[in-house]
Formats: sequence, structure tokens, C-alpha cells
Amino acid sequence: MLQLSAAQQQRALLILVSFHVVIIAASNYLVQLPFQLFGMHTTWGAFSFPFVYLATDLTVRIFGTQSARKIIFGAMMPALVISYLISVMWFEGNFVGLSALSEFNTFVARIAFASFAAYLFGQLMDIKVFARLRANKRWWLAPAGSTIFGNFIDTLVFFSIAFYASNDAFMASHWPEIATVDYGFKLLISLFLFLPVYGVFLKILTDKILVSNKHRFQEN
Repeated sequence: MLQLSAAQQQRALLILVSFHVVIIAASNYLVQLPFQLFGMHTTWGAFSFPFVYLATDLTVRIFGTQSARKIIFGAMMPALVISYLISVMWFEGNFVGLSALSEFNTFVARIAFASFAAYLFGQLMDIKVFARLRANKRWWLAPAGSTIFGNFIDTLVFFSIAFYASNDAFMASHWPEIATVDYGFKLLISLFLFLPVYGVFLKILTDKILVSNKHRFQEN
């Protein structure tokens, strides 16, 4: 873990919390938009949510598990509220306006709560696995292992809470298939796209922070 000034740490945490909130809110909207890919049912949310794991794993690697947990607990409630508001106003891909907020939408609220629970358990699992594996000299092992386990817990918790016996007949009937396909796509995207990106970002951020600390040390 790198040593940062209080100002550097606060700025980094604020940026990462905001990033988590944006990705969660976007994913909760996109998960309402199912489509078929190679004959399999999935949702657009499968392609956006892995960004959260990329941010979390970089946080654990650079700032440590305590800062990563701060991000999770800092992002949970804002993400829950913003997700609900956005998903109600843009219900199933259609903009219905502010008037939709006058009535409580149980379908969207259930998705938002499912996301809240899935994010909490999935991210805590991700951090736990990553922390166990981060000492390994192979830099890719920790993010790969944490992604596999974290995404599994996240996907299982989210889809079972959001769509089991849902009043949306399509999602109630197809959620096990959609969850399985989503998990598969999340792993493909995370391991074959985001893992190399993680390696690049890790080097860039580490070098940048080290240079910043060197300059601060010379000034003192």
C-alpha cells in the first residue's frame, strides 16, 4: 500500500466513490433492457458493472482494504437513491418524466434494493479474496480470483432478489438463464478486457503517485 497525504487520499476516495455510484446507477438502468446475444438472453448491465470491480481492485492494491470498504459504504446509499430515481424516470428505456416520481414503483425499488444487497456482498467478497491473494508475485492472480468470486456472489444475490417471482413475467421466467449468461459475460469482459486494463492502470497510477510523493518529499 502506498503512503499518501490526507488530501491525496480524500481526493482519491471521493473520485472512486463517485465512479462507483455512476456505474451502479447506470447498471441498474441497463439491467432493465434485456436482449439476445448468440441466442442467449442477457442485459446491457452485464457490460457496465465490471467497471466497479476494476475500480475496487485498484483501490485495494493501491490504498488497502480499509479504503476500499470506505468506498463501498460511502457509495451504497447514494447509489440506491440515484438508481431508483433514474430507473423510475427512464422506465424500461422510455423517458416518462418527473411525474413518475409521484407514485412509488415497486418493480424499480426491488431492483434498486437487490443492487444494494448484491453490491454490498459482492464487493466485500471481492475485497476479501483480493486481500488474500495480493501478496502473490503474479499481479493478475488477485484481480482474477476476486473477480470470479465477487461477480458470482453479486450476480446470484442481485437476480434472485430482483426477479424471483417478479411481476415482470419475462424476467421472472428467464432470470436464471439471464443471470448465468450475465455472469459468463462479466467474466469474459473482466478477465480478457479489464484485467489487462487493470495492469496498465496499476502501473500508471503507481508511477504517478510515486512521482507525486517524490516531489513532495523534495519540497520538504
